[in-house]
Amino acid sequence: MVEAVQDAGVVVTGAGGGIGAALARRFAAAGARVVVNDLDAGKAADVAEEIGGIAVAGDASSIVADARDALGGTVDVYCANAGVAFAGEEPGQPLDEKAWSLSWDVNVMAHVRAAQELLPAWLERGSGRFVSTVSAAGLLTMIGAAPYAVTKHGAYAFAEYLSLTYRHRGIKVHAICPQGVRTGMLDATGTAGDLVLKPTAIAPEDVADALFKGMEEDRFLILPHPEVAGYYEARAAAPDRWLDGMNHIQQRWEEAR
Repeated sequence: MVEAVQDAGVVVTGAGGGIGAALARRFAAAGARVVVNDLDAGKAADVAEEIGGIAVAGDASSIVADARDALGGTVDVYCANAGVAFAGEEPGQPLDEKAWSLSWDVNVMAHVRAAQELLPAWLERGSGRFVSTVSAAGLLTMIGAAPYAVTKHGAYAFAEYLSLTYRHRGIKVHAICPQGVRTGMLDATGTAGDLVLKPTAIAPEDVADALFKGMEEDRFLILPHPEVAGYYEARAAAPDRWLDGMNHIQQRWEEAR
């Protein structure tokens, strides 16, 4: 068990299902007091009732104060898990401005806003843990989903910034970067997800297991699919070769469509 999780005040956004619900269950099983957040109040209430947590419904960008109050004034661990994905982009077609705007707001700015709310108290006491659910798309990319791929790069960059800036002041940061996970979001990726993600998709509970192992080992980068490390190294070492390989996958996707 990760030290300091017992009795810790934990917030998990986007916890009405999928990875978020798995994280909430895992923290509750470890003895944490868990706030379950989701835009869908019914889903948040269901998960909270199941685990003995507290439901705080609403936009993940603006629930820190309510979550802190629900936990008695202190948030020890904040899991920025809520995310959105849009798929099915046609090559050569204009990208939807609304999809870009919402993706930036949920996948990046919600993390920024939460950190701005949390950091003053964390820095004052010299401790706090920020968990960012990113995606392997934030290290690599994803075909057919530009807003998702680009904003997940942003989420990863922000998590890196938090870690390098505040680790000497007691703030721990973890970036979870899975590939396919068997959730509704994976289903929404359509044929691109069928080609790239579904063959190696894992359960949400596997992501929670990977996070807890990473916290025990005090690692920033959490890779529920270990093979992503090799892909990331190949991308950095030979970007043109890597882009050629991704382009071949793009062509296979276009042919399949």
